[in-house]
Amino acid sequence: MPAPCGILIVGAGLAGLTVAETLRGEGYAGPITLIGDEAHAPYHRPPLSKGFLQGETPEAQLTMRPAELLAKRNIALRVGAGITAIDRTARQVCLDDGPTLTYDGLALCTGARLRPLPLTGADLPGVFGLRSLDDSKAIKAALETAQDVVIIGGGFIGLEVAAAARRKGKRVTVLEAAERLMARVVPPAMSGFYRDLHAEHGVHIVLAAAVTGLVGKQGRIAAVRTGDGREFAADLVLVGIGVIANAELAQAAGLEVAGGIVVDACGRTVDPAIVAAGDCTVRRLADGSLRRLESVQNAMEQARSAAAALLGRERPFTATPWFWSDQYDVKLQMAGLTAGFDQAVRRGDPASRKFSYCYFKAGKLIAIDSLNQSNDHLTGRKLLDQGISPTPAQAADSGFELSTLLAARA
Repeated sequence: MPAPCGILIVGAGLAGLTVAETLRGEGYAGPITLIGDEAHAPYHRPPLSKGFLQGETPEAQLTMRPAELLAKRNIALRVGAGITAIDRTARQVCLDDGPTLTYDGLALCTGARLRPLPLTGADLPGVFGLRSLDDSKAIKAALETAQDVVIIGGGFIGLEVAAAARRKGKRVTVLEAAERLMARVVPPAMSGFYRDLHAEHGVHIVLAAAVTGLVGKQGRIAAVRTGDGREFAADLVLVGIGVIANAELAQAAGLEVAGGIVVDACGRTVDPAIVAAGDCTVRRLADGSLRRLESVQNAMEQARSAAAALLGRERPFTATPWFWSDQYDVKLQMAGLTAGFDQAVRRGDPASRKFSYCYFKAGKLIAIDSLNQSNDHLTGRKLLDQGISPTPAQAADSGFELSTLLAARA
């Protein structure tokens, strides 16, 4: 019998690492090779815009698994290696440094890349994006001397960096093209809270801002210009206008791609030997629609499902989506998806910075956003997972314990 080729995992982030470790945990004994295009062993990304940037999280704490620990589990790690092509017929991948590797199963965990700012001056020194450890290290170093920080984009990353920069005493301006902050992920009431929160901390928020140019002086960034003719002084600019799924490799190999690599609830692509997980994917739901999620939870749960699929097992990812963001002393925890809600009720007092919004559709709870209310968040996740809904009146009553609904079902 020929020796098994094993499983190749393209992408050494959280999703790729989780596929590898799940395979070992499920008893797979064949070769596993984890291939990453960065020079680092797998590391945690969420602190890059929070604790690491603020100097509170040492770089050593970012590493999820050092190469030596992976080797003990017989997981081969190849860093600084890119994949140029997939030959599905021969079940081979071509590495950019020459070798060709053969696989029995292939997991694509290629992540996403920053959406570029299509303006002249976007490549000036002092203009940054934040996606990788190297990006965060460069921004952290630049913050030591910068005075005027301009953030283009008022999403999670932009606002987390704005908070970090203000804590370092920098003058900060956030330019957001939409009419409100974090418009893609939170409803208007939550956007308003965060606008006020950042204003209280001295951040200059400009909404409906159309950035039209980046102005250089003496070879580096000096200002950001908007369509109304204003210029905002800047010696550090962060561009945070979203990401693009790294799906070109899959598309060139003939896999289905629609804003990401299309997978089912088990992480399977149209090729039985290939799965995908993480930010590079878009999931086809039972009704045929597509859903794209970018989160730690999605990377982990989808990776576990994909690993099971490689072993011929069914493990659909059905848990309620959840997300979080840390800004100043406020932790936002989100459970469920608010799209289509027709009623929102508040639980708690925003003045206390401890409250939740519960979102309903046709009288049924579909999502909950909690600020500094971890109990509401954790209970909300359980309720959503089990299909249990409080009434809007119960949700709005801070004295009503949501957990009693779980106990009643038990």
